[in-house]
Amino acid sequence: YRGVFGTISTMIKTEGPRSLYNGLVAGLQRQMCFASIRIGLYDNVKNFYTGGKDNPNVLIRILAGCTTGAMAVSFAQPTDVVKVRFQAQSNLDGVARRYTGTMQAYKHIFQNEGMRGLWKGTLPNITRNALVNCTELVTYDLIKEAILKHNLLSDNLPCHFVSAFGAGFVTTVIASPVDVVKTRYMNSPPGQYKSAINCAWTMMTKEGPTAFYKGFVPSFLRLG
Repeated sequence: YRGVFGTISTMIKTEGPRSLYNGLVAGLQRQMCFASIRIGLYDNVKNFYTGGKDNPNVLIRILAGCTTGAMAVSFAQPTDVVKVRFQAQSNLDGVARRYTGTMQAYKHIFQNEGMRGLWKGTLPNITRNALVNCTELVTYDLIKEAILKHNLLSDNLPCHFVSAFGAGFVTTVIASPVDVVKTRYMNSPPGQYKSAINCAWTMMTKEGPTAFYKGFVPSFLRLG
């Protein structure tokens, strides 16, 4: 694949337009589980840490973001495993598909790899989601407050959009290495890597540091 649009073009030519929505159901399951916890509980956890006080400091916001991010992974990790594996399936001729649907994927992984298979990559995913959550939400708060403080925009949709887009960029820069390792490790066959750390070390020694930012542009477009 060469770039974002080259990837899209290749997928459409070789696998058809539907391939762009591979794993849509699994992705929806993941988003509903993750977002409801990591975003939905953020304000409640932040208020819990501050005792209900207004204008919490940055450390409290980071702690709240890390907490809800870790909680989301602990609960919804199987949906992420299935999403990653389902989307990685190839539809090319001569390549058998491992999974025919999300429910079959959960069952197949459980039967062949046990509970550990469904929670594979939990540690790097907790790290990734803690980073993403605290960076995403805290940066969004800080950018929006700075915009309003300097009267650059009023508290409306353009202000929220600019704040969210900026937060997406910062989050991608910080979380991309962990995201790449998490995805590579979760999609690996049993025995390929001893651990997530081993996966990261193998990437570093064989592919160099740029491997950790592979797919940066599509990741930024998604998060932004």
